[in-house]
Amino acid sequence: MNGDKFDKRRILMNSQRVIPDAKLLAGSTKDKFPVVLDGGKTIIFISDKTKEQETILRYKYRSYIKT
Repeated sequence: MNGDKFDKRRILMNSQRVIPDAKLLAGSTKDKFPVVLDGGKTIIFISDKTKEQETILRYKYRSYIKT
């Protein structure tokens, strides 16, 4: 049973020991700042803290146009 999947899973050398940083950062909120919108219903993360006010105004304008 050399090709048995269950046996291969138990071998430690087949397990992934080191996860690359690129995979850990995908979708991560590390180094990002939360912006609370819509009275707390929506939270988005931006990378530049200085653009927080601009982001809030864009969201309000966009939601105003839709209605």
